[in-house]
Amino acid sequence: MLFSIALLGQNAKAIYTDRPIEIDGIIEDTWEKAPESSPFWEYFPTDTLRAKEQTQVKILFDESYLYVLINAESEDKNFISSSLRRDFSSRNNDSVTLVLDTFNDGTTAFLFGTNPEGVRREALISNGGNNFPRDFNRSWDVKWQAEVKKTDWGYVTEMKIPLSSLRYPDNATQWRVNVYRSEIGANRQSSWANIPRNQIIAGLAYMKTLDFEKSLPKAKVPFAIIPFTSGITTKDFDANNTSASLSAGGDAKISIGDGMILDLTLNPDFSQVEVDDQIINITRFEVRLPEKRQFFIQNSDLFDNFGDNFETQPFFSRRIGVAKDRDGNTIENRIIAGARLSGKLNKNLRLGFLNMQTEEDAENGITANNNTVFSLQQKMFSRSYLGFIFVNRQQTGDPSFETDQDEFNRVVGLDYTLASKDNKWTGRSFIHQAILDNDDKDTYSAGFRLGYNSRKHTLTYGGNRIGENYTSDLGFLRRTGIQKHFLRYGHRFWIDSKRIRSVEVNQTFFYVDKPKNGGPITDRNHNTRAEIRFTNQTRFRAQYNRRYTYLTNDFNPLGGDNVGLPANTGYSYSEFELSYNSNFSKNLSYNFETSYGGFFNGTKFSVESELALRLQPRFNGSIKVNYDKIDFPAPYSSGELLLIGPKIEYTFSKSVFWNTFIQYSSQSENLGINSRLQWRFAPLSDLYIVYNDNYFASTTFVPKVRSLTFKLTYWLNI
Repeated sequence: MLFSIALLGQNAKAIYTDRPIEIDGIIEDTWEKAPESSPFWEYFPTDTLRAKEQTQVKILFDESYLYVLINAESEDKNFISSSLRRDFSSRNNDSVTLVLDTFNDGTTAFLFGTNPEGVRREALISNGGNNFPRDFNRSWDVKWQAEVKKTDWGYVTEMKIPLSSLRYPDNATQWRVNVYRSEIGANRQSSWANIPRNQIIAGLAYMKTLDFEKSLPKAKVPFAIIPFTSGITTKDFDANNTSASLSAGGDAKISIGDGMILDLTLNPDFSQVEVDDQIINITRFEVRLPEKRQFFIQNSDLFDNFGDNFETQPFFSRRIGVAKDRDGNTIENRIIAGARLSGKLNKNLRLGFLNMQTEEDAENGITANNNTVFSLQQKMFSRSYLGFIFVNRQQTGDPSFETDQDEFNRVVGLDYTLASKDNKWTGRSFIHQAILDNDDKDTYSAGFRLGYNSRKHTLTYGGNRIGENYTSDLGFLRRTGIQKHFLRYGHRFWIDSKRIRSVEVNQTFFYVDKPKNGGPITDRNHNTRAEIRFTNQTRFRAQYNRRYTYLTNDFNPLGGDNVGLPANTGYSYSEFELSYNSNFSKNLSYNFETSYGGFFNGTKFSVESELALRLQPRFNGSIKVNYDKIDFPAPYSSGELLLIGPKIEYTFSKSVFWNTFIQYSSQSENLGINSRLQWRFAPLSDLYIVYNDNYFASTTFVPKVRSLTFKLTYWLNI
């Protein structure tokens, strides 16, 4: 038995039918019983007109699947499909995308999309989709089918999504839905829901409502086992030894009820995960890199969407599985096993529980630890929620070696996240308390942020207070003992000409001080920025910064044995910056940014550029170059920093992908080569072969460490 949906106006009506669907990209007679959908609205470059080239949507259901037909009209048949690799970006692909808010909460959703070559992508949306790309997790994978057929009038997409892959309430009679479309060559985007152009097109504030004549069938409870085996051979040239090892492990996914997922892992191996982009860091603070490991991905907002993601975050999943050795170097710390329970307890309450055990490494002075996170999120009003989090890092075992690590570190906290129904008002307030195994005081962090975003005006105000002894071993913390205030106002001018879409001017002011014992202002900045966005998707930006920095510690931006700047000294300086982003729909595109001005008591000239070449749909190549020239007066050291990162990706087919990433950094004096071949021989089942090579790059390129890895994974549905 099937259900079709009459998608009319802002609401949709489910209608009973008994005709099945074959997923082949061909519009068969079965679809005729589903009424035509309401028209699409233009989103880019304007939002006041119906889309020039329309898109029709029809949806059917049976007891196990959701079927979606999307008919995209197009006069231009030269579609842009940048790659045959899964999880493409709609930024540089003609595509259609389905968004499903199955709990009607406006905060979480599932995303499914295809391009004209039939390549699929899927993602999880959290936090209402208010922040791109942070709230969109494209590392999530799930089994589903899609076929695309090009036609005389455009292209047709058919999707078949298992209901067991979605979470929704028992006896559900209503969802929220949207479909949006990217036409890259024509520089247009359109959406089924009429979305203001100052909002994100994939955000969850503006969607259509689906009403069902009959309640949806109860989703089947899936149980998947994903075993793996991997092997690695390594040559360490510095230690002059060679090693080889073979390992095995696995993951399991178990659905609990209608909204919960239990993830289990034993001896996890992340050798197939893409390497991080190297950066030149000339700031005084640690840089946070994104999580790419699949185990930590689904419902990740339940764990890491707390605090202020810039200054203080009580939990940061990349802390698990890495540690510092006796020399302060960051190295891998093996995870023995872990469990993660996450999802909806009911319509308005979400739960997250994570527990991971890491092993002892006596050689490097690293103790074994049990790492736990527990969180709750209670929906309030239309799209806001109250969150509770508890984080615990507990030393396990009785190490026979001395270590500076405390026996435990705990953080407990409350967050309130605001998102109005129309998404004009957003914000957050939080207070977190660290629980340490000593009697230190001033161990809390607190903050707030309130933002307003209308068609013409943006306004953000916020502040943080981080205690001198606040510590979160499993979190991300830039600094302690500070108080920060932040204010930004922006005004948009919508031009609606043939060439210019908008002009925006912003004024930002922030300062940071040390409030304890009347400490000094450590940072202050006045930023003035102007940005022009063009209808061909290019962008030009100019900005001016007037800064003041008081160093509380010695600072050496060049690293190594260079002579750095002394502590307890204040500096005032100014900087001017220009940037340009070309039209990324072209086969050849580029980004360029340059700045010049004062840098503490000296000067700094910087260039960041990236050139990308696309030979669709198989080849993508790019090269990123960052250059900094820093001049200080004597006796402080001056110097140059260079980062070069060429990247090549070739997709042989929709199941075989090869990419190579080469990175040279003069700051770390390292040349790294990472080359990865992936064969997806069955749904969500892969064979990886990964080659890594690293060289000392101080004066001559001397081999450091070289490895060859294979990993085989297979997804078994039970």
